[in-house]
Amino acid sequence: MRAVGFSDFGGPEVLEILELPAPVPGPGQVRVRVAAAAVNPTDISFRSGRRRPDGLEPPYIPGMDLAGVVDAIGEGSNWRPGARVMGVVNPRRPEGGAMAEYVVLPSESVMRIPEGTTLEEASTLPMNGLTVRLALDLKPGSTLVVTGGAGAVGGYAIEVGVANGLRVIAVAATSDEPLLKKFGAEAVVARGADAAQAIRSLVPEGVDGLIDGAVIGAPILPAIRDGGGLAAVRAFEGETEREILIHQVWVTDYAENQEALDGLRR
Repeated sequence: MRAVGFSDFGGPEVLEILELPAPVPGPGQVRVRVAAAAVNPTDISFRSGRRRPDGLEPPYIPGMDLAGVVDAIGEGSNWRPGARVMGVVNPRRPEGGAMAEYVVLPSESVMRIPEGTTLEEASTLPMNGLTVRLALDLKPGSTLVVTGGAGAVGGYAIEVGVANGLRVIAVAATSDEPLLKKFGAEAVVARGADAAQAIRSLVPEGVDGLIDGAVIGAPILPAIRDGGGLAAVRAFEGETEREILIHQVWVTDYAENQEALDGLRR
């Protein structure tokens, strides 16, 4: 089979087409013939060497989420060949990630794609959607801020947050306001050095939680109430304040959470 991979870290020029043996699913596994694999910032970090894998030999195959058709199953898998599915995979494993013609992954890491959705569209949902699902732990009626509202994580965070009954405020470029209002954001605050102050003008007591899709870090903490929470999608740098809890979100913790993936599908 063919795969997109690299043996040296660097820019896009290190990527190459690899010829590799097609993987065979083992017990409890499923093999997907991939139709689409999304490219996310984490893949760029992997390729550039900013986040190097420990104990993994090249070539490396990036990609965390995919969509395609089940074409083979291992013993004990409850899937059937021909099912159109989406899935999430950790590329920092010996078998590599999603950017290959065939990918083997645990049966719990795949789910049917949403009705009326193309395989290409479905391939964008698992990793970013599960990141949001893992980060959202607020009661209905709470106030949530989403930085980087027009990004993949940000867009899903707004929509899932609204679906969970949250009041959502987005931080983004002002030109993105119509899109974010369509997603369901109650208000849009212009990104920049004054963002935290602008959020406080809307919510004087501070917001309950914040998903930091733009990776602003410590400068956005003043927007959060005492004892609130920040979900960090990258390693948080700096110190917290006023007993604000920093929730470090690693989507691989949900890589086999089929219930959460099914919730996103629905």
